[in-house]
Amino acid sequence: MAHRQRKPADSDAAGDPADKTCASCGRRIEWRAKWANNWDSVKYCSATCRGHGVTATDVRLEETIATLLRARATDATICPSEAAKAVGAEDWRGLMEPARRAARRMVARGELEITQGGVVVDPSTAKGPIRLRRPR
Repeated sequence: MAHRQRKPADSDAAGDPADKTCASCGRRIEWRAKWANNWDSVKYCSATCRGHGVTATDVRLEETIATLLRARATDATICPSEAAKAVGAEDWRGLMEPARRAARRMVARGELEITQGGVVVDPSTAKGPIRLRRPR
């Protein structure tokens, strides 16, 4: 007899668990059978994200992204590097991935959209240059 995986209580009709987003990196958390008993308490997608958490710099990046977008036209976009430069000054290059993580967390909360070539993309799978804009 084949082994069946237990699905969490908040599964949809197809048996797939409700979507979750990592509190640190903002990527979609893939459900794992080992989390069946505590799916509701899962906050991070990996041990690395659990160790990193959300720092004061991460929060400043989110605030800076929101401020930069408020200062622009409603349909304008920004590059994550603009937030990294505003927060990190000359050491901004090291803040590029934290800026992308901040953007993904904002997307998960519905505060932002990530685009490539003017098209909204899934932040969990987007590769290469991205732009940030307010949701339409």
